[in-house]
Amino acid sequence: MCVAKCELDKPVAGLHALGMDSTPYFAIRGSKAELEEGLAFAPKFDVDGLIPALAMDALTREPLMLAYMNAESLRRTLQLGEAVYWSRSRQEYWHKGATSGHIQRIVEIRTDCDQDALILFVEQIGAGACHSGRGSCFYRRVLANGSGAGVKLEFAEPGLTFDPQKVYGNPPLG
Repeated sequence: MCVAKCELDKPVAGLHALGMDSTPYFAIRGSKAELEEGLAFAPKFDVDGLIPALAMDALTREPLMLAYMNAESLRRTLQLGEAVYWSRSRQEYWHKGATSGHIQRIVEIRTDCDQDALILFVEQIGAGACHSGRGSCFYRRVLANGSGAGVKLEFAEPGLTFDPQKVYGNPPLG
């Protein structure tokens, strides 16, 4: 477990300087039939080089958080066995739990039919997955009244599972 800085949080020689291109680690994308029915893992990254990754609790199947990975963070995740994301706001690798200790140990990774989205079934270690201090980032439900006007939110989960001020040393960023 890498709680502070870990070896995999360091740039990989040659890859980082070249835009983090680690595509040789994955299969070359083939035909639609090969992608949908074949056994080669050939993830499709968007124009920004990212793929959405939904982390879900491996036991309860509840959603924990949605983040993004680039090819290098996906490679690091596969190598380490813990979730490593790409932070779009900070433009850096984000080894989940490196600061908080709230590690996401990979149990299984699934991809959708055309391999442009991932589900990470994880063992959530620590008090929660959300920087706001909750077990999940999906702690509110949308209440639609049918007319489209006046849509509101309600809490779907009880309060905080940890104090983000104590864990991160600053107030949560909404």
